Amino acid sequence: MKRILLSSLLATAALTMMADDAKYVFYFIGDGMGLGHVNATEAYNRDVLKNEQSILMMTFPVASQARTYSASSPITDSAAAGTALSTGVKTKNSMIGMDPDTLAVNSIAVDFMNAGYAVGVGTTVQADDATPAAWYAHAENRGMKETIAPQAAESGLSFLAGGGFKLHGAGEEAFKEFLNVMRKGNYEIAEGYAAFNEMKKKGGKFPQKVMLMPENAGGGQVGYTIDSIPGYLTCAQITEACLHTLESVNPDKFLMMIEGGNIDWAAHANDGGGVIKEILNFQDAINVAYQFYLRHPSETLILVTADHDTGAMAYGRNGGAYNIAYADAQKISKDAFADWTRNWGKETKNPTWEEMENVLKEKLGFWSVVPVSERETKELKELFDETFITKRAEDEKTLYHTFNAFTAKAFSILNYHMGIGWTTTYHAGNLVPVYAIGANAQYFTGCLNNNEIPMLIKRAAGL
Repeated sequence: MKRILLSSLLATAALTMMADDAKYVFYFIGDGMGLGHVNATEAYNRDVLKNEQSILMMTFPVASQARTYSASSPITDSAAAGTALSTGVKTKNSMIGMDPDTLAVNSIAVDFMNAGYAVGVGTTVQADDATPAAWYAHAENRGMKETIAPQAAESGLSFLAGGGFKLHGAGEEAFKEFLNVMRKGNYEIAEGYAAFNEMKKKGGKFPQKVMLMPENAGGGQVGYTIDSIPGYLTCAQITEACLHTLESVNPDKFLMMIEGGNIDWAAHANDGGGVIKEILNFQDAINVAYQFYLRHPSETLILVTADHDTGAMAYGRNGGAYNIAYADAQKISKDAFADWTRNWGKETKNPTWEEMENVLKEKLGFWSVVPVSERETKELKELFDETFITKRAEDEKTLYHTFNAFTAKAFSILNYHMGIGWTTTYHAGNLVPVYAIGANAQYFTGCLNNNEIPMLIKRAAGL
């Protein structure tokens, strides 16, 4: 037994010594993506899409997990988790790029840039929100948008992208000044993916610094995959744009961090179908990196993890039918459905149950696909009256949205029939997944602490 163990240890050591340093690093963070979220998506991939192979990240040879607690709480927020994942320092909730004593700490982007790497950061939510901000900014509180966003101009990042900016909420003049600061920092600004493609078509050298954002930079995120909004940025497009920019700046070595932020938004809403479609969208982005890896297998590292679990989503609940296929009956996100019903209730003089019944059939597949029971139908009718007629029903508030009681009930019923359960509309302290493939991927085994991950990325690159 001792001889076998020694042989195994020597073999592992030999592999470690022989591995090339990672010249190309793709770091994917699925915001709010817990193990339950991934499991439900894999069930959909297997049982509905009928794929024999697992979703891409689950095919990677390294599959481990990470702890996410912060310096101030067993349940982290995105600011503390983003700081841990970018700097290697655990800090208090709400703090960006600072240690618990409010001393500024640099993200590994600085180390990589000092080593000659081109570095890019992209997200499907606001580019000055917690996770991306931790890569270039320092602030005592994630809400300090006037302080956070302008720090990007001096960060040295070659690429920055997002579905909007929190700073936009500070007013039009403040946002215009920020754009001027970015231009003075030599950033070329592309408003939309089409504009980025036009930038690519121009003759001469490609810009060394690019900022990509939607035409409506005031939006909180790029839009939910399930809503299929024409012309909106996707996670894959952001990844492709980042890759093109970094290859133009330094084709020999680069690092990018891409955040699938909409996963978190859907999970805060307890929108099970929305989460599944967002993770599949996230897989499309990871596939951009994977195709690059296939061309450069010995020099490329792809790492996928999450900042925390949102909602404690689980596939399995009391009495549920466990039919994940009902995710395809859902044609609209919970957020969009809530917005539509709220506007419909205000604009319609005499809202009727029959009208709403048709909408539920069309948008959520109720009765026609999803076998909503008589008891559930009765509960929906009662909440319809309380929400739209007597207006006595109380709203349900989550981090990113407020849902009327009718919407909350309708999606609770849909989750029930899908077999999806939740414990909260906020964060949970559960372990999150870690997947890796490529150069020195073996470093990411075991039950990691989230602040170990950026240090291991540096080690994988030989820094």
